[in-house]
Amino acid sequence: MANGKDYYEVLGVKRGASDDEIKKAYRKLARKFHPDLNPGDKTAENQFKQLQAAYDVLSNPDDRKLYDQHGENWRAVKAGGEAPPPGWERAARSTAGPDPRAGGFNVNDFDFGRFSTGGEGGFDIFEELFGGARGSNQRRGRGRDIEAELELSLEEAHRGGRRTLQMQTDEIKTIDVNIPAGVRDGSTVRLAGQGGAGANGSEPGDLYLHLRLLPHPVFTVKGDDLEVELPLAPWEAVLGANVEAPTIEGKVGVKVPAGARSGQRLRLRGQGLNKRSGGRGDEYVRLKIVVPKEVSDEERRLYEELQRVSRFNARS
Repeated sequence: MANGKDYYEVLGVKRGASDDEIKKAYRKLARKFHPDLNPGDKTAENQFKQLQAAYDVLSNPDDRKLYDQHGENWRAVKAGGEAPPPGWERAARSTAGPDPRAGGFNVNDFDFGRFSTGGEGGFDIFEELFGGARGSNQRRGRGRDIEAELELSLEEAHRGGRRTLQMQTDEIKTIDVNIPAGVRDGSTVRLAGQGGAGANGSEPGDLYLHLRLLPHPVFTVKGDDLEVELPLAPWEAVLGANVEAPTIEGKVGVKVPAGARSGQRLRLRGQGLNKRSGGRGDEYVRLKIVVPKEVSDEERRLYEELQRVSRFNARS
């Protein structure tokens, strides 16, 4: 067992807990005790190792069944041995200490790296905590994986392109990065073999670039769609007008209907961002009626005449 503790107790779940309950409990505790989130804290590291050991067993249906039947002797049974008679554990502890046949677990011998990089049939705790990137964790027989952040303009994310970066890994090197069209804020681009150098000629690690979109002075991003504010003069809103609106590919003509209201949105189909799967999102033009700060004498006269003849009440 994990340092002599019951695996269910380590995860804080009941023996009849479902697979989802076990996984949820593990995720919650792993976020709390993960060594990357508690640098230098040996207590947290040991606690995390116990969590990993418990989850490794309870997330495997066959191992969990053996554990439920034979307790801490399940490893010996799995290896082809027989379960010791009842009370054997207490007798063994009172004489010569833990018997190796019991398959006891020693946190100091735990292979932390095997779990931190994800294993076949399980889920990757780095994927849970850091969105799939491996950080600087050393994988067996490979160089370090490196993480970096790359800021992009909205236009670069929309159209894609090529970036040349200088990266400090084990040495300063220049890397050409192809940005695919349609990437989004928070996306991760993996560059195989561009991480840390491997020892003794082994293959290098990978470079993970986390993409961040810079704020745009005109557009607001809403998933695949864009939103832009379009100012209108009062008479354009009342009478309707044909005006130009900005899109990420340039200006396009927009027909504003008569009687348009401030805050009303007009949809420009297919004028949004490129999608990785093909096609484009939409653009929404949000109308905003603005009034002149200064007017000429003639304009004031006309506004006063309009005020005299109009029956419109904005507050009715």
